[in-house]
Amino acid sequence: MLASSIERCPSDLWSAPNPPAAVEARPDNPDWNGVERPFWRIAFHAVYFTHLYIGQGEGAFVEPPAALEVRRRPDFEAMWHAPWSLEPYELPPGAEPISRGSLLEYAAFVDGLVDVTLAGLELGSGESGFPWYPGVSKLSHELLNLRHLQGHVGQLSELLMLRGIDIDWV
Repeated sequence: MLASSIERCPSDLWSAPNPPAAVEARPDNPDWNGVERPFWRIAFHAVYFTHLYIGQGEGAFVEPPAALEVRRRPDFEAMWHAPWSLEPYELPPGAEPISRGSLLEYAAFVDGLVDVTLAGLELGSGESGFPWYPGVSKLSHELLNLRHLQGHVGQLSELLMLRGIDIDWV
């Protein structure tokens, strides 16, 4: 579904500001103010955090192969070494958009990790493996990861539906 959203995104929507108009500032959380979330950035965020959280814990995170553009871009470098320090945005403001093909490559890499990684997870563990999720079991954390991914797929799907574009849900 995520790949379908990426594939069907029109070129003019890929980098368009989202929301298209300024949003009222949030004094309660200034980190979230003034950052545009174009389609490509939302899609990248969904892939990236699925990648980060799929493993048993933060020590299991592996950077993508150097052959992928996301791994070679200098403005992406920090994401592969201490990704947990990058919230609320994994990319620097003003980062150049990633190409559709590069994002699809990265999504395919992460998808390729799913079966082998899930087969080795200790889903019965009472800990998520990520200290910023205290008291969350591993199974609950993996379900949270799926919900996060699907929330962003829904968000991207809605942006496409506003343009009369539907995606495959199976």
